[in-house]
Amino acid sequence: MNFDGLDPAMAEYPPTLHAPLDPVLDPHLNPNLLQPVELDHERVGLEGIPVPETVRIMEGMYSELHTTVSEVGVPVSAIHFDVHEEMLWVGNHGGHATSFFSPALERYSSFQVHGSNDIRQIQSVDTGVLFLTKNNLKCMTRGGLTLFDYLMDESIDNHSLLLTDSNTLLMGGMQNHVIQMDLSTVQETQKYPVEVPGVTVMRQSNRFFFCGHTSGKLSLRDLRTFKVEHEFDAYSGSLSDFDVHGNLVVTCGFSSRMNVLACDRFLKVYDLRMMRAITPLQVHVDPLFLRFIPTYTSRLAIISQRGQCQFCEPTGLASPADIFHVSTVSQLIMSFDVSASKQVLAFGDSDGCVHLWADTPEATFNTYPRDSEFALPCMVDSLPHLDWNQDLMPLSLIPVPLINETLLSDWPSANSTPAPRHAPPVDPEILRAMKQVGFIGYSPNPRTKLRNQVPYQLENDFDNFNQVPESPIGREEEPHLYMVPKKYRKVTIKYSKLGLEDFDFKHYNKTLFAGLEPHIPNAYCNSMIQVIYLLEPVRCLVQNHLCQKEFCLSCELGFLFHMLDLSRGDPCQASNFLRAFRTIPEAAALGLILADSDEATGKVNLGRLIQSWCRFLLTQLHQETQELEGPQAYRGVGSTSCFPSSGGSVIGQLFGCEVENCSMCRCGKETVRLSTTLLFTLSYPETTSNDKTPPPDFEFVDVLRKSICLEQNTQAWCENCEKYQPTVQTRNIRCLPDVLVINCEVNSTKEAEFWKTQAEYGFKKSLRKAELNYLNPSIPTNPNESSKEGWNDPNSSESAPPSLVPSVEELRNVWVPYSLKMKLSKNKGLEVLNCLENEEPSQSEDNADEATNVYDLKATVVHILDPRTGGSLVAHIKVGETYHQRKEGVTHQQWYLFNDFLIEPVDKCEAVQFDMNWKVPAILFYTKRSLNTKYSLGIKNPIEASVLLAEASLARKQRKCHATFIPLLLNEMPQAGELVGLDAEFVTLNQEEAELRSDGTKSTIKPSQMSVARITCVRGQGPNEGVPFIDDYISTQEQVVDYLTQYSGIKPGDLDAKISSKHLTTLKSTYLKLRFLIDVGVKFVGHGLQKDFRVINLMVPKDQVIDTVYLFHIPRKRMISLRYLAWYFLDLKIQGETHDSIEDARTALQLYRKYLELSCNGKEPDNFRKVLKCLYEKGRKMDWKVPEPESQSSPKNAPVYSAMVGL
Repeated sequence: MNFDGLDPAMAEYPPTLHAPLDPVLDPHLNPNLLQPVELDHERVGLEGIPVPETVRIMEGMYSELHTTVSEVGVPVSAIHFDVHEEMLWVGNHGGHATSFFSPALERYSSFQVHGSNDIRQIQSVDTGVLFLTKNNLKCMTRGGLTLFDYLMDESIDNHSLLLTDSNTLLMGGMQNHVIQMDLSTVQETQKYPVEVPGVTVMRQSNRFFFCGHTSGKLSLRDLRTFKVEHEFDAYSGSLSDFDVHGNLVVTCGFSSRMNVLACDRFLKVYDLRMMRAITPLQVHVDPLFLRFIPTYTSRLAIISQRGQCQFCEPTGLASPADIFHVSTVSQLIMSFDVSASKQVLAFGDSDGCVHLWADTPEATFNTYPRDSEFALPCMVDSLPHLDWNQDLMPLSLIPVPLINETLLSDWPSANSTPAPRHAPPVDPEILRAMKQVGFIGYSPNPRTKLRNQVPYQLENDFDNFNQVPESPIGREEEPHLYMVPKKYRKVTIKYSKLGLEDFDFKHYNKTLFAGLEPHIPNAYCNSMIQVIYLLEPVRCLVQNHLCQKEFCLSCELGFLFHMLDLSRGDPCQASNFLRAFRTIPEAAALGLILADSDEATGKVNLGRLIQSWCRFLLTQLHQETQELEGPQAYRGVGSTSCFPSSGGSVIGQLFGCEVENCSMCRCGKETVRLSTTLLFTLSYPETTSNDKTPPPDFEFVDVLRKSICLEQNTQAWCENCEKYQPTVQTRNIRCLPDVLVINCEVNSTKEAEFWKTQAEYGFKKSLRKAELNYLNPSIPTNPNESSKEGWNDPNSSESAPPSLVPSVEELRNVWVPYSLKMKLSKNKGLEVLNCLENEEPSQSEDNADEATNVYDLKATVVHILDPRTGGSLVAHIKVGETYHQRKEGVTHQQWYLFNDFLIEPVDKCEAVQFDMNWKVPAILFYTKRSLNTKYSLGIKNPIEASVLLAEASLARKQRKCHATFIPLLLNEMPQAGELVGLDAEFVTLNQEEAELRSDGTKSTIKPSQMSVARITCVRGQGPNEGVPFIDDYISTQEQVVDYLTQYSGIKPGDLDAKISSKHLTTLKSTYLKLRFLIDVGVKFVGHGLQKDFRVINLMVPKDQVIDTVYLFHIPRKRMISLRYLAWYFLDLKIQGETHDSIEDARTALQLYRKYLELSCNGKEPDNFRKVLKCLYEKGRKMDWKVPEPESQSSPKNAPVYSAMVGL
């Protein structure tokens, strides 16, 4: 703030005002203000002064809410609303800072910032508050602790600061430069020279930095280089304040009249679109401060030094009726600020008073403030109850008084002698080969131990599960108190400056199967996607499926499964599938679409959610594959998985089971209804147990049979009685499914206790069976007896030797069998029995028609209960021979754990072990042994060349004259090995989530969610080389947060079918074009294609990608931008204002041609390496920036470059 035009008496303000005040109060202070205020010994007001009850605040109009005293008689020099918490910060001329909490102005903290200099500006940041004085910048916590104190040169006279981002700060003043500071390192990073000293006010927009000078000028500077782009001569005297909103800049200041500065009542208004002044605005007060208050309109608040405030529109006329007065009692307004919510105005006057005005009685400073930290109450007067039975209760909760007597915990010195840990003996091999020189011995390293690490064998080794966490999550607990094994915990991706390029996924997945990344919305279903993928008939079905629907889950699953097939251990993203999933209204109606906050906090029962998701997905796939065979109107899915008929759908044949529902009224009326269900839900028997009678023992097969053939009593409508009557509803099945899906429905403590009790019974019976087999190995095992007792030994045979008896740990928490037999009798009665894994079904001669089907456990989806991470879902899947043959070239079966991108082979006993304390079953999958032989497992690529031919645009305004590409003709269809230039542009759907660590470094928690907005492909050879044949703008139904116009060239409206003039298509349409090009075998040439394909959600073989980022790159050095490479090698100036994907794709093709020329088609790498060294040397000298047109030209014709090419 520039105070040159203020009251001259203020210039003589003594610097010693912060010294203890005289008991005689300032005669200018309003006595009415001090009557209800209690002052401490330093004359500091202890609480806010409420407005008299007669004053009522009218909604929408600003009225006085509170007045309080910061420090009596000391002018308020700076005032600031905290942008993170509900606080108002006040700084005065004596260097003292005070904060007030909430609009009630309750005093929160008060501390001295500087001994003598006044506080000139205050800025709140996430970790504290910044205070700017004349030559000092101080950062303090909101409670008053100093974080850093940065002292500058004595010649510095700072007046303003501007926080450009979370870690960068600009400071300007009467010196001839503006200082840039990095807050993370507390160091000056750069000094930008200014032509005219005296930068007293700074603002920022998305286009410029704005600097107001004491000379009356307003300069607009570049955001990156701080160079002057435009300059306005606002006033002949001095500039006092200005503000920016949208395309308007409004200034106020002083004009020089007869060598005297006079306050100018004309506000200068400038239009940033035309870069010139428009009609000035005449106001009725002497303006000293002004702020935009954009609520319903772009209002301006103009404040005078005498306390007058006027509201007006920047392009309208000011009316005297819009003036109100701040009751400063003849004091001058020294500072002014507006809250982030625009509901509260704050004024600081020359007498140390703070006036708060609001437009609503329930005003807040911020729309979404975080909770403030308050001092804890004293605990000495009210001591907490100490429970001696709790072993982990800290005794420090009870404060101990200071005494001189000996405490019970003072051990005698004989019992507390420190005993150092003895070093382990030196390896004898080292001593044997050691050669001694003087008193130093030298020996070769036998490499039997890790470098600089010596293992110590502890007596009590609690870490049985390798439970030391990799991330900081959960380091507060002792590892042995945490029961979830490491491989089952929620895995997170640690992002760096390079994104995912330096993250080691191989550490989590040493197989060739592809994991799925979890950091996208609604990725909780990753485990279920893996289960569906590893069901061979379903995988082949969806990869053969292709329809015209824009959002088809079957098509998207087919695309995703194709990526999983191509991947060789690298993780994939299900972003396109989940994008289509979010657009289906039935998914939202069923509550399957979660907000990011619900996923992060773990408020949702993931076990129940994944069961509903499974029911919804199977029904959706069934309907979509039905529609492909017989076109019909799209049908939604209700809350049940039953529908009239399975039709010709393969999903219906795989999972469907014809069900006969019978309702019997007590009047004798029987109603039978036929339907088909895709899965079954376990229904648990009612158990009543007490101390005398233990809970009964149930077999899993018995509970399953009763759940399939369900019988229940309920109220239903009877047409015979014409009213609701108690009816008995029974369900019977007419056929057996090929894949039996079971929802476990463990949603309460009651069901969890049932599983735990039955697992204990099974454990005891298994121990008895194991002892019997161990003591009498010659006794044959009768499968029927084992099925009666519920015993299922995974390794047993006709005569199991003692060496194959399972261990005790393998038998714990097991209730679910690995295999079971199901038989449907002639009268449709169902039998479910236990079965050994190697047992073949025996067909009875008497009942030849009654087929017995053996089902093997295929997969289990479990809910991991982890309160520290919110829980997660993982899957145990038995991967069959076909997948191993395709991925690893071997034929065997193996159980694997799929935990997002963590994939690890596990023992089969882990798939059926459910410790209900942390591992809860959600879904079980059983498949018939002859499953794969019944279905055709061939895959025929459904994508044809016709997808590349001309298509209509979705945009209504798109015309042929606006076409930016020429579609391929039939004789131009690309062949394997041909070149195609590719570039893509993106928009942001969700901003990045990051946190600032204690050491000042930035840690990315969740990356920004990008969506592809434009895809361009250009011809790479032939007479039309460089002519685009695809230039599609991708229509999106999701809300775009940032169009990134500067980097993408995408403008608001380009992706809207109603107003766009571009060639607008669906993502699926363009995706099919790229998939066809990949399947044909073309080679894509582009710059930064790895990120492009990742956002598009495509998996491209590495031999089909030519990325110019890596062609012109020296290992362990920085990547070079396409713009600089084009200038250096091609003498092209690209990406001037925005990026154009056609231009970028052509440039990448030309760079590849230049690479082949310089490296002689890759035959002379040494010569090309010398060219790269010259490139990097030139880039470092020019700071990797392309010079302006009037500066030096491209080095293509320079002597050094010519000499290198000549080599």
